[in-house]
Amino acid sequence: MRRFLHDTYAVLHRELRRIARQPIYFALMVVLPVVSFAFFALLFSRGVARDIPIAVVDLDRTTLSRKVTQMIDATPTALVAYEAQDMAEGKRMIREGKISAVVLIPEFFEKNILSNSQTHLDAYIIGTNITVNGLLSKDIQTAATTFSAGIQLQLLGKQGLTERQAAAQLMPVRFNRHVLFNPYINYGYYLSPSFMPMMLLIFTIMVSIFAVGNELKHGTAREWLDTGGGSVVAALAGKLLPILTTMFLVSMAMFVIIFKVVGVPLNGSLGVLMLANLLFVAGYAAIGVCIVSLLSNLRLSLSIGGGYSVLAFTYSGLTFPIMAMWPEIRIFSCIFPFTFYTDICVDQMLRGAPAVYSLPDLGYMSLFVVLPLLCLPRLKRIGTEEKYWGRL
Repeated sequence: MRRFLHDTYAVLHRELRRIARQPIYFALMVVLPVVSFAFFALLFSRGVARDIPIAVVDLDRTTLSRKVTQMIDATPTALVAYEAQDMAEGKRMIREGKISAVVLIPEFFEKNILSNSQTHLDAYIIGTNITVNGLLSKDIQTAATTFSAGIQLQLLGKQGLTERQAAAQLMPVRFNRHVLFNPYINYGYYLSPSFMPMMLLIFTIMVSIFAVGNELKHGTAREWLDTGGGSVVAALAGKLLPILTTMFLVSMAMFVIIFKVVGVPLNGSLGVLMLANLLFVAGYAAIGVCIVSLLSNLRLSLSIGGGYSVLAFTYSGLTFPIMAMWPEIRIFSCIFPFTFYTDICVDQMLRGAPAVYSLPDLGYMSLFVVLPLLCLPRLKRIGTEEKYWGRL
């Protein structure tokens, strides 16, 4: 054990000198992750999309049509930025990207309302952005429903009904919606605990691939293993220790930005999140080592590592719910530590779940940490045989 610690320290000292001589290490491990976190914090600082520009085509041009336009404009999401003359002009502005929706107020809008005849409002909303579509649909519908209810209350009041009687007749069943864990539908709460760790995993896997792949590229792999006394475990431990320590500290800086800058609540255990961070960083460093060990090619390994990182985000349940995926796809999503890490973040940050609920996810993440053990024979082979050296 004493010999192992001595060999590990020797490799660690060598690695620190290499990092000091190559600024790209510092950039990949510290500068780029923190800068990307800052950009995401700035992006999510508003939390909810506001003042999305829309156009109104008012073919009625009456007091009530102007009133409903004002109510739509007063919603948090919609901003009536244009008054189009007709639908052709409104659709042209949508194609030009100036607006995200057109609201059409038909002719005889006020006349039909005052004569107690049915009328309608038409909203044409872009479907290319699901977030924008959902927000605008909800707010425009809310404004129209509120306007309609107000008119009906006035008409029923003229018939001698009290305000409470009129409200009961107008809405015999009252629907109350209670949004749990994220009551303000703040997208910063939902996206920052996923986008920022996504950047962290990309940089972690790239740095670990770069660290081992550089030894092969420059033909120094045998020197690296010899520094570890011929022990692949000591050589690997000494090389990964600076990466793991730095990336874990960067993950703590990520938490500071998530909780203090973006304002995501912490309803669960910070200790569980810190342990998840450690396993997350160690797991992706291990995956990086396995990729470069199997391929023994730096450029190809970086490409495969990048593709693996993108797939992790796709199958994590953030873009499409895992419970709605095909059973085969749900199984496939388990080959990414990011899937389990996302569950832990949601449970501990937003849901406030007991720590014991996150133990299965932590267990699955720990399995990825031992992956390099399976690649040790391959790593020793490519580190000692010159035919694997010098590949880009």
